[in-house]
Order: sequence, then C-alpha cells, then structure tokens
Amino acid sequence: MQAEQTRNRILERARGLFQAEGFECVTIEKIAQVAEVSGPTIYALFQSKRGLLRALMDEALPSDQYKALMEEVEKDKAPKEHLMLAAKIARQMYDAERAQMDIFHGASVLAPEFKELEKEREKRRYQRLEETIKMIAKEKAFIDGLTISKAHDILWAFTGRDLYRMLVIEQGWFSEEYEKWLAQHLIKSLIR
Repeated sequence: MQAEQTRNRILERARGLFQAEGFECVTIEKIAQVAEVSGPTIYALFQSKRGLLRALMDEALPSDQYKALMEEVEKDKAPKEHLMLAAKIARQMYDAERAQMDIFHGASVLAPEFKELEKEREKRRYQRLEETIKMIAKEKAFIDGLTISKAHDILWAFTGRDLYRMLVIEQGWFSEEYEKWLAQHLIKSLIR
C-alpha cells in the first residue's frame, strides 16, 4: 500500500514537472526532491526517466476503465458495433491522455530513445487491434478486395493519436464529434 502511494506520488510530481518545465529540463534528482524520495527509489521503481514517461503514458487511462472497454471488445458484436467500439476506445484513451500529450509529443521529438518508446506503444496498439480485425474477418464483412492486413493497417492509422490531436486539440472539435466521425469513417472504409 505504501509502495503504491509512493509510486503514485512520484508519477504525479513527475507529470507536474514535465508539464511545467519540459521533459528535457527535468532530472531524476529534481523529481526525487519534489516527490520527497531518494533518486535510487525512482530508479528502483522506473529504471530511468524513460521508464517514468512510459508509466505516465500507460496509466493515462485508469486500468478499470480500460479493462471494461477490453471486455466489450471480447463480446460478440456485429462488425459495425466493433468499429464503433474502436472509435470509442480511441476517444476515451486520448481524452485521458490529453493533459499529457504535450509531454509525450515533446519527448518523442527531442530524443531518439523516446521515439523508440512511442514505437513500442504503437506496436502494442497495433497488436491489440488484431482482435477487432479477426472478429470482423470472421463475419466476412470487409469491403470486397480489402485484405485483412490492409484492414488492420487502416484501423491502426485511423485510431492513432495524430488524428485525435489534429482534430480535437488543434482544430477544437469536441471529442464526441471526433468519436462519431471516426466511427463513420471506419465503417465506410472497412466494411460493406
């Protein structure tokens, strides 16, 4: 219990420092000082500043909310419902990450190691979308001539962070509008 509280305090203070000062300007020592822990404690929990960033990225969407969404994916649904759910998951994940997006984007631009971290996340996201693709393929609902591989690529590209960032953050769309638009385009692009 205390270890979890310490971990959460470190993440909270690190997030605040990254947002206020920029990822590149914040050191492990500074985070330790603000979180009132030792540097070795941070290294033991996260291994590095990159590990801290990974933890912040992974915990943007609360685990119980994520688990509920994944349980929805596993239920038998029509292909259209699966794509609507994919849009809902993308929206909820990016809404949860929104406050941290500037940290993530800035960090990935600055150092190659953070580009690798983003690459890992995208690979994991691509793999998670496979379940939706398999369920739609099982129903033989893809547009004629669309291969499973290309459908997977399209679903991955459309549900990526960049579209959310451009439409919701930069252009000021409501996230509900984004979700509806995304669902419509996934349905139109992938299934009959």
